[in-house]
Amino acid sequence: MVIRGGHMNAAVTGANLAGDRKPPLLEQLRANPKLPLIIGASFALAAIAAFWLWSRAPDYRVLYSNLSDRDGGAIIASLQQMNIPYKFADGGGAVLVGADQVHEARLRLASQGLPKGGSVGFELMDNQKFGVSQFAEQVNYQRALEGELARSIESISAVEAARVHLALPKPSLFVRDQQKPSASVVLTLHRGRSIDDGQVSAIAHLVSSSVPELNAKNVTIVDQSGNLLSTPATGNRGLDASQLKYAQEIEQSYIRRIEAILQPIVGASNVRAQVAADIDFSTVEHTDEKYSPNQDPGKAAIRSQQSSDANQQGASPPGGVPGALSNQPPINPTAPLSTAQANQPGTAATQANPAAAAAGANAASNTARSGGSSSVRRDVTTNYEVDRSISHVQQAAGAVKRLSVAVVVNYRGTTNAQGKVAAQALPAAEMEQVKNLVKQAMGYSADRGDSVNVVNSQFAGDAPEPELPLWRQADNIELAKSVGKYLLLAIAALWLWFGLLRPLLRKHLQGPQRAGSAQAAAAVKAAADQSPEQLKLSEEARQRQADRHQDNLQHAQSLAEKDPRLVAMVIKNWMGNNE
Repeated sequence: MVIRGGHMNAAVTGANLAGDRKPPLLEQLRANPKLPLIIGASFALAAIAAFWLWSRAPDYRVLYSNLSDRDGGAIIASLQQMNIPYKFADGGGAVLVGADQVHEARLRLASQGLPKGGSVGFELMDNQKFGVSQFAEQVNYQRALEGELARSIESISAVEAARVHLALPKPSLFVRDQQKPSASVVLTLHRGRSIDDGQVSAIAHLVSSSVPELNAKNVTIVDQSGNLLSTPATGNRGLDASQLKYAQEIEQSYIRRIEAILQPIVGASNVRAQVAADIDFSTVEHTDEKYSPNQDPGKAAIRSQQSSDANQQGASPPGGVPGALSNQPPINPTAPLSTAQANQPGTAATQANPAAAAAGANAASNTARSGGSSSVRRDVTTNYEVDRSISHVQQAAGAVKRLSVAVVVNYRGTTNAQGKVAAQALPAAEMEQVKNLVKQAMGYSADRGDSVNVVNSQFAGDAPEPELPLWRQADNIELAKSVGKYLLLAIAALWLWFGLLRPLLRKHLQGPQRAGSAQAAAAVKAAADQSPEQLKLSEEARQRQADRHQDNLQHAQSLAEKDPRLVAMVIKNWMGNNE
C-alpha cells in the first residue's frame, strides 16, 4: 500500500512538472503573431544598414606602385598628416587611397617632392628580353648609368635629389667625325643647405670618371633655382673660381708676411699693406735644339771613317802640267844611241820638247819607285760627330709674374713739453729700413718688374679733432638729453600730484568735516536769529530730552540688573538685525 501510494504521488508530481514547462518556440510564435513581424523588421533594418554602409565605403584606387621602402614610408607619413585613409596592395608595393582623393593626394605629395626614388639603376638590365634591338639596349644602358650616377650624387649630405642626363655620341671610324660626350646634372638641395665649389668639382669629376672619354669641363651642374654651379670661367681674364682663390691666397700670404715683419717696429695698428699679384696660369712647354760651332778635329769624336786605295800598273798615266803643252800626241819613239846622251840636259830632244822631257822624268821616277809603269791613288773620308743639345722644359701654372706692393706706415706718437701726445713723421733713414724690409719680405725682383711703394702718413683715426663748441660736444649733448629726460619726468609727476591726486584727496577726505562745520554754522546762525522766549523754550526742550535720555538709561540699567537674560536676548536680537 505504501508503494502504491508512492507511485501515485510520483505520477501526480510528474504531471505537475509537465504542466509547469514552457511551450516550444513555434507555439509561442503562433500564440503571439506580432513577434515574427518584429523579428523580420529587425532583420530588414540590419540588411538595409549593412547595404548603406557598404555603399558608403570608399572606392580605393592605386596612388603609387612599385615604391621603395624609403619612399613608401615617407608617403605614408604624409598621408597620415593629411588625414587621408589608405590601404596596401601587392604585398606593400602599392598604396591605395579613395578614388575621389587620388588626384589631390598626388598633387599635395608632389609639392613635398614625393616620391623621390623614380630613377632606376643597372637592375633595369636584369630583365632583358630575348631579341631586343641594339638601340633599345643602348637606351636601357644609358638610363641605367644615369640612374646609378643620380643615386651616387644623392648620397651627398647636402643633396636631396639629383637628375643626370648623358649625351653619348655614336662612335665613328673617322677621327674628324668623332664627338666627345657631355653630361648635365640638376641638383635639388635640402632646405637651408648650400654646396661649395669643392663639392661641385667633386660631382663633376665623379660623373666624368664614370663615362669614358668624358672631360670634367663638359659636365654642367645646375641647382633647383636654375643657378649655374659649374662655371668654367668668370670675369674678363678667363679665370675660374679656383684660380681666383689661389691668387687671393697668394696676395694674403704676402700681406701677412709684410705686416708681420713691420708690426714689431711700428706697432700692430700702425701699418697697412696691400699686394696685387699678377699670376701666370698658362702652361708653357719649350723644346730647344742647339748645335755648337766647329771644334778641333783632334778633340772631336769620329762618327765614321772611309778610306779608298787605287793601284794601277802597266800603263803610263798622263803627267805634266795640264794645258795645251801637255795635251799633245806622243812623239815617235826612237832608239837612243846612248843613255847618257839622252839624259843629258840641253840635248836636242830636251830642248825641242820640255814637256816631254818632264813627262819622261816623272815616268822614270814612277818606274824607279814601283819598278815599272804603275799608278797609286788613296782617298780617305772622315765624318766627325756634331755637338747638339736638346732641352724640354715644361713651366707649371701659377707662377708669379709681377708683384705690386703698397705699404702705409702711421706717424709715431710722441709727447711734447706740454704733456700732449703729438704725431711725428718717421725719419728718412728709418723709412729706408722699412722699405728694405718690405722688399726682403716680398722677395723683390727687379728683373720680374716688381714695384714697392712705402708711404709714411698719419692715419685718419689718429688725427686730432678740431675743438667743438660746448653745445656741439657729444658728452654735453648726452648730458643735456639725460637732464631733459629727468626734468620731463619731474614735471609730469608734479602735474599729476597738483592737478589730479591732491584735488581728489581734498574732495574725499575733507568733505565730511566741511559738512559738519556747515551744519554747526547753520545752527549758530539759527540760534542768533531766535528771540529770547524761543531760546528759553528750546533750552527747556533740550533739558527734557536730556532728562528722558537719563531716565531711559536708568531703566535699562535696572532691567539689566533684574533680568540679565532678557538684556542678553535683546542685544542678541539687535546684533542679528544689524547683520
